[in-house]
Amino acid sequence: MKPLRLRGHHLLCVHGFRGMGYSPSFVEKMWEVVTKIRDEEQDFPIQVVSALDDACMACPHHGESTCQADPNSNEHVISMDQKVIRHLGIEENGIYLKSELLGLTAQKVVPDDLDYLCANCSWLPHGVCKEGIANVRNGNILQKEAK
Repeated sequence: MKPLRLRGHHLLCVHGFRGMGYSPSFVEKMWEVVTKIRDEEQDFPIQVVSALDDACMACPHHGESTCQADPNSNEHVISMDQKVIRHLGIEENGIYLKSELLGLTAQKVVPDDLDYLCANCSWLPHGVCKEGIANVRNGNILQKEAK
């Protein structure tokens, strides 16, 4: 099975995702990823990257190999990716089972960590990301959300 490619910071985004996004196609793709992550029946490999991933390919801001939302966006998202990867103690480009990554997130990330890990992210002020991480820590990793 080909691993799902996910950016480091998307490992956290999936827990708070509620359908907000950059475009309808991005939202649809993110729901696809989130649904797989939250499906209790599936455990599958995920390659953790600091680069465009499977979700990014549906975003209107992706270029050939970088995020092009604004002049600083690629540097910003790579910084978030790398901070999350270091915080979880995993390797960039490493391949891990979904269950392993969910367990590490539950053990190592608290909601207030997002103030550092996701500093200056436009979605952070909405509060859904911290709520999602709180749910993971409370054992509600595979929460179901209505679209």
